[in-house]
Parts: sequence; structure tokens; C-alpha cells
Amino acid sequence: MAVQSHKPEELTLEETDVITSHEHPYNLIVWNDEVNTFEWVIETLIKICKHTNEQAEQCAMLIHTQGKYAVKQGGYDELKTMCDAITERGIGATVEMLRE
Repeated sequence: MAVQSHKPEELTLEETDVITSHEHPYNLIVWNDEVNTFEWVIETLIKICKHTNEQAEQCAMLIHTQGKYAVKQGGYDELKTMCDAITERGIGATVEMLRE
């Protein structure tokens, strides 16, 4: 909800519609392994996926603890290019369709 203020002491709430369809129907999944270091995965996510350092660190930790993690959503062609670049660096990655 958006908040609008007409006077400092008066607030009005306005409802906002939420789109439920998926604009980006694919996930880029990065898989955990026992070979690649956290630093290498973080560097890869920053370079290939354009993550911030903080985003990349959080993703790397989730990949490590959960075994895999969807690091990016988007269209197939965009994610396939990123997936190929990640796997060329020796890190396991796949593109998967979102499930309803």
C-alpha cells in the first residue's frame, strides 16, 4: 500500500493492485559443490549476474546451506547466457521454469 499525506498529522492509505502472473518465468539455479570456494562463487555472481557484494554473499551462503539457490529470475535467453558463463567458470548452474 502507498501512503499519501495531505497534512503532517493526516495520513491516507491507498490500495495498490498486485500482479500475480510471472513476468519472468525462469530461475537461474546455482548448485553447491565441494570444489569451488565462497570467494569464487561470490566473484562469479557479481561479474555474471551483476549482484552487489552483499547479494552475492547471501546467495553463496544459501547455495552452501540449501544445496542450490535461485540466484536470478528472468527470461530464458537472458538466463541461459548467464548459466553458460557460470558453468564455464566451473560452477554448476541450470535454468529451470518456475512452478505455479
